[in-house]
Amino acid sequence: MPDVVADSKRVARETKAKIELMTDPRQAVTGAQAVYTDAWTSMGFEAEGQVRSTVFQPYQVNTELMSLAAPDAVFMHCLPAHRGLEVAPEILDGPQSVVLDQSENRMYVQKAILHTLF
Repeated sequence: MPDVVADSKRVARETKAKIELMTDPRQAVTGAQAVYTDAWTSMGFEAEGQVRSTVFQPYQVNTELMSLAAPDAVFMHCLPAHRGLEVAPEILDGPQSVVLDQSENRMYVQKAILHTLF
């Protein structure tokens, strides 16, 4: 969405961050400190699952792709993850994965929001 990209680039300029858009996953992860992916098919879009699995296959985070990231890079996923689709099992369950810590941190943030609201 062009308006989201434009707004993101504006915020990046203000905060001295850097946003780059690319379609080559190898280029995107090269030297990255973190590699983050999401489920290829979200709830409500299950009918598109087969097509998405085929189209997104080159974007699977696997050993080959993670090897291009920085040596101390972490793998992140918002869960639920689908082993063998968006992420290979050895990455999701491997030493670079911080998905369980990530989900635990999200739980505390959500609890804090609820506490504030109540």
